[in-house]
Amino acid sequence: MSARIFSFRWGIATLTAILALGGLRAESVPRVEVSKIRRVFHNGEHNAFTDLIRFQGRFYLTFRSCPEGHGVHDSASIIVLSSADAESWEQVYRFSVEKRDTRDPHFLIFRDQLFIYSGTWYDDPSGQFDLNQHLGYGVYTSDGLNWAPPTILQGTFGHYVWKAAAFGGKAYLCGRRKTNYAVGPKGEGKAVRSVMLESSDGLIWRQRAFFQTEAGDETVFCFEEDGSIIAIGRRGSDTAQLCRARAPYQEWQRSDLDHYIGGPLLSRWGNRWVVGGRKFTQSRGPKTSFYWLKNGNLEEFAELPSAGDNSYPGFVELSSTRALISWYSSHEKDDRGNPMTAIYLAELRLP
Repeated sequence: MSARIFSFRWGIATLTAILALGGLRAESVPRVEVSKIRRVFHNGEHNAFTDLIRFQGRFYLTFRSCPEGHGVHDSASIIVLSSADAESWEQVYRFSVEKRDTRDPHFLIFRDQLFIYSGTWYDDPSGQFDLNQHLGYGVYTSDGLNWAPPTILQGTFGHYVWKAAAFGGKAYLCGRRKTNYAVGPKGEGKAVRSVMLESSDGLIWRQRAFFQTEAGDETVFCFEEDGSIIAIGRRGSDTAQLCRARAPYQEWQRSDLDHYIGGPLLSRWGNRWVVGGRKFTQSRGPKTSFYWLKNGNLEEFAELPSAGDNSYPGFVELSSTRALISWYSSHEKDDRGNPMTAIYLAELRLP
């Protein structure tokens, strides 16, 4: 099926976060409006794991698309869309890697270039998937139009690479790997460590430090102005963890949060920290939600239209009172009445 790129709104699709959400006092949670909710991409495949960025005056949206679904398949590819106004989108690049499942794409602006990093599973014909066979790939562009082909990220074999950040002329990439590269099946659990990898060019990486020494998982980190790091780490199906460190990032402070967060996002919005990702609800299933990170605690301010397979949001600050967000979800049905997994955008507003 050919790709159909959408640019429309769901009627008057506007949600307003409730001031007293979660029993918190109204003044503790700034009121946030969620507006302009729209589906921007669906091609009949499984579309998931978004990221969003602004580069050289244009918006870029990336995600994985696979005709065979969520699992590990070498038919998966990474799609990149571009837009001048975040309303009308066009596909500017699509890439895949032979015998590997490209997934979890993430952007990084580094040395005046836009990188996309993807962790890739080896699609073993036997169906035995081992984290030790993971390998990171990257593509990059200086103008958003001409892209380098998928390039192996040296130093990432055996690592499942995830989000990256840059500070002080260095790029830092989150990866996770088995302790001592233990040989075994796909199962992860506590025998996985979250690793911070460092690079001077965005392509050749070396170990810098460990974020989490056990039960490592998807971790997103940001830099403060003084170079210190704040990070949100998923912990399997347990509650997430808040991690902090100062250079040279060898000693970490970790504290458990009171929420599970799948596919975590962490970003500055004005003078506040925003966290996004998947939460579990007992009666309604998984939902994509956004939170303020305040004094080491999460205070929910919005729940997005979502159900089933969903989350992995992206975030772009438009101003101190406006932001653009992306996510994927399977809460809508296609023309045949079957659930579809599509890519969505919305705008957050602080009155």
